[in-house]
Amino acid sequence: MCDTRPKAVLLDVGGIFLLPDHDRVLGALSRADCSSSPTADLLDSAHYVAASGFTTDLDVETDWTGCWRGYLDRYIEACGVSLGDREEVHLHLDSEFADAALWMHVIPDSRDGLQAIADTGVRLGIVSNADGVMASRLDELEILQVGPGMGVPVDCVIDSGAVGVMKPDVRIFRLALEAMAIDADEAWYIGDMPAIDIVGARRAGVRPFIMDPLGLHRDADYEGVPSLAELAARIRASELD
Repeated sequence: MCDTRPKAVLLDVGGIFLLPDHDRVLGALSRADCSSSPTADLLDSAHYVAASGFTTDLDVETDWTGCWRGYLDRYIEACGVSLGDREEVHLHLDSEFADAALWMHVIPDSRDGLQAIADTGVRLGIVSNADGVMASRLDELEILQVGPGMGVPVDCVIDSGAVGVMKPDVRIFRLALEAMAIDADEAWYIGDMPAIDIVGARRAGVRPFIMDPLGLHRDADYEGVPSLAELAARIRASELD
């Protein structure tokens, strides 16, 4: 069966456009007197490894503390931190990840990938669990903005810190759909954490995709793409109803 072409694509921010700042993560490792010094590529891969453990069977709304602990444990292990150093590293990294401004490392080719999606003619919107200033952050980084600017134009940026509701709560997706005046079955959504993004999009009736540059989700019951450019290719290959 051929894909149904979407009218709009909604996108997460973390893992799609931004990853944790390398210098801040390395600084946390240094403060913990950790001997590990992961490369930039390893730091970026560590996020996707950690995010893959946010499986759709987890209930992040009732056990966020446990789920987040699992993320950091996997992240630290993927960074190559020795077993004896992990607890101390966890303390330092937890304080860094508590700051949404940690997510400042721009993923190479992500802006070009977003432009490729825009070039298919679909509308664009952002749905992110963030700190209320994600719109200005993405604008300053010249990735995207609402309306004209240096980045790719989008219709809306729905930031949980600004609207008071977080994924996987269906209401945050509905805010984006209402802002764009589209129905759920006319939209696709791409995120990076299944328990948050796949679960939330499914609840909202939006077709979900997971960002999977490492091929960690190939056996999952949801769709993955390795890049935004590949998602754009999926849109171009889709057929109109």
